[in-house]
Amino acid sequence: MTAVPEFEFRTSSACKYDNNNKLCVEVATNVPGKVAVRNSATGQTVEFTAVEWAVFLPGAKLGEFDVTA
Repeated sequence: MTAVPEFEFRTSSACKYDNNNKLCVEVATNVPGKVAVRNSATGQTVEFTAVEWAVFLPGAKLGEFDVTA
């Protein structure tokens, strides 16, 4: 049986991490074909395929998913 590698998360350089206010998004791309996104405050993780991530990222960079109040 082949061992499944664990995700190795990294925090965005734009994140202003503070131990009292852990509100950062962490991303792991070390597992082939998968991308995992984790909420640093709750530890909740969402997994995407590499294709899903590649389609999502350009839209996010353009502000396509910005939330307005």
